[in-house]
Amino acid sequence: MRAPVLIVLSGLLLGASACATVEAPVEPAPAVASSGPPTPIADHDWFYHRDGEEARLVYGLAESDDLRLGLDCRQGSGRLALSAVGGPDAKPEIYIEAGGETERFMAQSEPSELHEGVFLTAEADADAPVFQRFRRIGWLALWVDGERQAYAPHPESAPNIERFFVFCG
Repeated sequence: MRAPVLIVLSGLLLGASACATVEAPVEPAPAVASSGPPTPIADHDWFYHRDGEEARLVYGLAESDDLRLGLDCRQGSGRLALSAVGGPDAKPEIYIEAGGETERFMAQSEPSELHEGVFLTAEADADAPVFQRFRRIGWLALWVDGERQAYAPHPESAPNIERFFVFCG
């Protein structure tokens, strides 16, 4: 008795599917690839320098005055001195991001002697959330004149980020 029931149910399902409206396939939306972490830029990197009780972590071009972002500290102080270059109309702030964590630091602004624009300096706690995120993910972005400039280390210099923050305390 099960066979006739299955045949009737099958026929109903086939009939229902035959009556169903079939729409033209919808063009799939283009896949948006995750931007993921930024990639290192040739000739630019994070450079770590320690001199006695002072240390510096700078992103820029090796052996040049091309500084994009600088972090300085005294050993164990837990405080950072930030420095960056901004455009001629830059707000007096250093606006940074690490993996979605952002922070704006009020800055002193003075005309840059090396670039067209201003030189910005600010102070921050080394354990601010944006720096803790930077330590975990290994890259930091600076917002300059409304543009995001992401600074990723080359593999050989990546450990310098943690060395710097351990030194600073």
